[in-house]
Amino acid sequence: MIALNKRQNRWLVFLLVVLASNYTLYNTGIGLSILPAESKGVVIGSLIDFLIVMPVLFMLYKRKFSVKQAILLAATGCIAARFIIPLEHLQPFVAVTWIGFAIEGTIILLEISLIASLICYMPKILADVRGSALPDLFSFPKAVERHTAKQPIIQMLCTDFLMLYYGFASWKRKERTGLTLHKNSSYIAFQIMLIHGIVIETIGIHWWLHEKSMILSILLLILNVYSVVFFMADMQAVRLNSVYATHDKLYLSLGLMKRTELHFGNIEELVEDIELLEGKLTKDTIDFIARDFGEAYPQFILKMKEPIDVTFMLGIKKKYTKVAIKADQVQEFREMLVQGMESNQVKM
Repeated sequence: MIALNKRQNRWLVFLLVVLASNYTLYNTGIGLSILPAESKGVVIGSLIDFLIVMPVLFMLYKRKFSVKQAILLAATGCIAARFIIPLEHLQPFVAVTWIGFAIEGTIILLEISLIASLICYMPKILADVRGSALPDLFSFPKAVERHTAKQPIIQMLCTDFLMLYYGFASWKRKERTGLTLHKNSSYIAFQIMLIHGIVIETIGIHWWLHEKSMILSILLLILNVYSVVFFMADMQAVRLNSVYATHDKLYLSLGLMKRTELHFGNIEELVEDIELLEGKLTKDTIDFIARDFGEAYPQFILKMKEPIDVTFMLGIKKKYTKVAIKADQVQEFREMLVQGMESNQVKM
């Protein structure tokens, strides 16, 4: 795995070298001193770097290849070339850079249309959420996927809507009855500490930075306000969403940070060995362990037959083959797992 990561990072190093060399060529004294008077050939080579070489290197680094991503990266390369290559050298090829702006503009318009469709379908989405027995952390994204396209911008907005709801509109709601993951930890106290720290930092640094740079102070203020709202919403999401189970599925969440749903029939083994539980978790293990001031260990590790999707903030999804869990009601949680596994032995 380490060797694989090293090979993957190599492509990122190559990409940065190509980008840095092009920037140095056109924007430093050394580069301009070796740039020939007739620079068309050099500019063509740079455009090939921006439109082909760097997009390929980026896709090799991410290990994701698609025509859509290649077009998007090439358009981004066109825009980058417009800002890095001086206009006196780029003038014969300036139309190429405008193609990049046109593609990016088209993508922005498409994303705006997706956002508009999300707003138009919001009454139906909310009706689906109210009619679902699932926790809002699961029912809202499912309703959004049911009525709109599965696009990154929609997933990000879905997270933001949940943040605004839990941050401002959920304070009168009562906690769900059921098994929990956070009550025997310092998770809530930890969140409150973070919020207090951000508020104090905002008051102290904002006024000092305001005298140095108004733009930076405003950006920092916006980031800090967003962070405070997010941590408040995350705290509420943890408090209001207990573990939810049906006859064949288990729904686990730890606030807005991460959530997953898994089939009981997909559980291959329930690991309760103390040495394994208190050892270092492997990279293919996702933990649902509430943050604590002390060391916290899982009580169970679920070894899955097939990898499961775990959704993180901003809708980012990753696959894991093991799930580490620390529950407040240990015995009740174990009984639920055993019963679910036994009743779904041949089901998937």
